[in-house]
Formats: sequence, structure tokens, C-alpha cells
Amino acid sequence: MNTAELISNGKAVMGLEFGSTRIKAVLIGENGEPIAVGAHDWENRLENGIWTYSLTDIHEGIRDCYSNLVKEVKDKYGVSIKSLAAIGISGMMHGYLPFDKDGELLASFRTWRNTITGDAAAELTKLFDFNIPQRWSIAHLYQAILNKEEHVGKIDYLTTLAGYIHWKLTGERTMGVGEASGMFPIDSNTCDYDAGMLDKFNNLIADKGFGWKLKDILPKVLKAGEKAGVLTDEGAAFLDASGELKGGAPMCPPEGDAGTGMVATNSVAKRTGNVSAGTSFFAMVVIEKQLSKAHEELDMVTTPDGYPVAMAHCNNGTTDINGWVNLFKEYEEAKGNTPDMNELYGLLYNKALEGDKDCGGMLAYNYNAGEAITGLNAGRPLFVRMPDAKFTLANFIRSHLYATLATLKIGCDILFKEEGVEVDKLYGHGGFFKTKGVGQRMLAAAMNAPVAVMKTAGEGGPWGMAILAAYMLDESGVSLGEYLNTKIFAGEDGEVMKPDEADVKGFDEYTELYKKTLAAEAAAVEHMV
Repeated sequence: MNTAELISNGKAVMGLEFGSTRIKAVLIGENGEPIAVGAHDWENRLENGIWTYSLTDIHEGIRDCYSNLVKEVKDKYGVSIKSLAAIGISGMMHGYLPFDKDGELLASFRTWRNTITGDAAAELTKLFDFNIPQRWSIAHLYQAILNKEEHVGKIDYLTTLAGYIHWKLTGERTMGVGEASGMFPIDSNTCDYDAGMLDKFNNLIADKGFGWKLKDILPKVLKAGEKAGVLTDEGAAFLDASGELKGGAPMCPPEGDAGTGMVATNSVAKRTGNVSAGTSFFAMVVIEKQLSKAHEELDMVTTPDGYPVAMAHCNNGTTDINGWVNLFKEYEEAKGNTPDMNELYGLLYNKALEGDKDCGGMLAYNYNAGEAITGLNAGRPLFVRMPDAKFTLANFIRSHLYATLATLKIGCDILFKEEGVEVDKLYGHGGFFKTKGVGQRMLAAAMNAPVAVMKTAGEGGPWGMAILAAYMLDESGVSLGEYLNTKIFAGEDGEVMKPDEADVKGFDEYTELYKKTLAAEAAAVEHMV
């Protein structure tokens, strides 16, 4: 059937993801191809020291996003969306959304961006012998307990943004294992919350008299492929103000943006990984066995089907180098020119390839914010060079491209060099790779691993969520990895770039100097106030 018939007959599948700055819905056809999109731009706000979005922001945002999807469908195909074959909801991971027994939110939504749980995260990391980052839901819960916040005893349900929307649409308190792994540690053998750690936490708070055990207030954990409820009539009315959408569509377990990124880059199998490179950077590697010990620089999460994943997360990405490129834009404008930004980025990024492999004695820190991997709670962008540095444009730009990856490399070096984790291929996605061959080459040097960039990576997390919803409908019984390889990515390996030995050596030398000079960055944070 053609696309209009597919939509009219309720055979299309929708994935919707709440990103940090955009809510986006993607409609896909029978082979996973995107056929329509809708979006809504939004921004978090800082209220009483908390980075948050209000429930009004959330509700209005998803409705406007869906409305824009419907509009595109009508404009492109001349039909309405009255039913869907399946739906999947995703969102930025972690954070804190506690509700009482009446479904009322007890405290403002605390997003992943907050770094207000340092005491809780440190204590839980020691208790579990497992790294608990500040942004995880359990860190937020325990910090609220340490702060003696009155609402804690009233909690009936604790969830994430994706889990909350799934609950609104289905009435089900469920969550995909990948998203759940950002709330509380997961045992990959059972694909459920780690039982021993649950006991330790319950014992830790036993004298508080809250009247709940931790697992009772957390979402039920499901794997990719399992059904997680259906869109209710009330859920359909909540999503579609026009009233055209009917309930009944099966819904897959809600997932986090890390999991949808893995799906969108076909990196859910062991010995694969992906690097998301934009305003923040993170690398995720699917490992064959658990690490030998806890590393504060690395998060342990899972794929949507429960395999353990080591994650290095960096708060800072391309913001600083974007600022430098804008200086060149201003220079062109001062000459009376109107530069094409894609052309300008391409010119400067390609110029970096002419630079010295170690950047010729130049060093940059892209720290607009702090970085847990390097032990800094705040940041100050910094550029420094040796007096006899080879002060060329090529080295200058290359040093800033290296800077975007240096902290990520420090985290991943623990994986590859200390833990001996092996990876066959990494998939890169995000704006850093827009200039063909440059960011890809730099990443291959930083990770000392082959890097692939696929056309489909640009479709992003909402598309990955739609693929997870489609996988739920598949009755062949194949694994998620096999489904992606044979059904979605068949014949699509992307453009692969192997690491250049000289690049790898140069990046290693740059990184050693980078680590030695971190004291200068720390001093800038302390004194530049």
C-alpha cells in the first residue's frame, strides 16, 4: 500500500522523544523509513536553584508536537491519523518525578542537568560499590531524604519524564530496562533492579518510617520487544486535542535517549558502541562482562534489551568551538561579507587536518560547565599555548577539536586501557560529524577504534524509539540486534574510518599535556569569579 493508505489504515508506527531543547515525533512505515515528523521547541528553566520543566510545559509540548506531526501528514498525504499500529515514548534520562497516591506531583521535576545530589551520590556509590552519578533518580531520592524534604514519605510512584508520559497515555507504571538503568542499578542477568542493592537501600532508610519499600515505588522493568500497555481513550484525548486519534494502539516500554541513540546507530550488540557528539558528548560501549571495579568516571547502564553498557558522559561539547567559529563569522561580517556557516565550518574543520598531530604546543579546555570525569564542578573555557608553539590556524582549530573529545577520551581510556574492553566499531552521530571526515577522523584517533557514520544516524532518538515500537510488533522472535541488522540496517554499514597511527600518537600526547595542565583550568574556576 502507498503511504497515505498505510496511515489511513492505522499501520504507521510513532516514536516520540523529549529532548532537552526539542520534543520530536517521527512516524515510520513498514520498513522503518521515516514518513513524517512533528516537533516542538522548548527550554528548561532555573527555578529556586532547580533546572526544571513544569507539567504545563510537558503537557503543552507533547500536544503541540503531535499536532505538528498531524499537520505534516495532512499536508504531505492528505489524510488524518485516526489510529496507530504502535507507539513508543522516550525522553532525556534520569531526573526525579515523585507522585502521591492521587497522582499529584510532590516536587518540581528535577532534570538530569541538576548537580545538587553530591552527598547522596557519594554515599550510595560507597554503599553499593557501584558508581551512582548525581543525575540518577536514586541519587535525587536519597538527597531529598538527606535534606529531610517532607514530601518523601508521601511518594507512591517515582519515575522519569518518559515513564511519566507513558503512564499518562496507558495507565501503566512500566519502563524499559535501559531507561530504568538510569534510575537504579540493573542486574543484567535478571534484567531487573539489582536485588542486593535494593536491600541495602531499604536497610539504609529503615529507620525513616516511610511506609514504602523502594521497588514498590519504582516502575516495573520490561525489555525491548515486550508489550507495555495500550493507548487508552483518555490517553488519546490527552495527546490529540482534535479528538481524531482513537485508543487501542499497543505501546512498547518507554526508553531513555541513550537507548534510542543505540538503536538509531545499530549499536546494541556486544563489542559495539556509539558516540553522541553535540552540545554535550557521551560514549556508550556494550561490554561483554562487568567491569572489574566501580569507576566514578563511568556510568553503568544497559541496552534496551538488557546488556551491560559502560557510558562516559561529558557535559561540554561543541559550544566552545562554535564560539570561536562565530568570531570568524564576525570577521567576515566586518569585511562586509555574509558568510555561509556550513561553508565556514567546513573550511575551518578541514584546515585542522593540516595541523600537527599533537597540535604543536597548543591546548584548549571547552569547559563551559564542570566535568565529573576530571573532577571539576564548574568550568571556564580556556586556551593556553607554549611560548614556542607552532601558532597556526590549523593547530588552533585542531586543538579545539581535540578539546571537545579530550574529556571523553580520558573516560574511555579507562575502559580500553585499564579494563581491557574491546570494541569492533563505534558509530558516531551528532553535529560534530557534519563536516565529512573531520570529526570522524578525530574520534577514531581519540578512541583508537574504527568509527562509522551512517546516514540514518541523523534521524535521531525519536526514530530509534519508533523502531523499538515496531520491534514490539515483530513476531519472528529474533533478538533486537538481529532485527536491526536484518530488517532496519540491512546493507547499511555506514562510512567507516580506521584510526591513523600518527593521529592516535598525537592525540595521546595532547591528552597527557591536557591532564597535567588541568590545574590551570581548576585555578581559573577558583579565581575567575
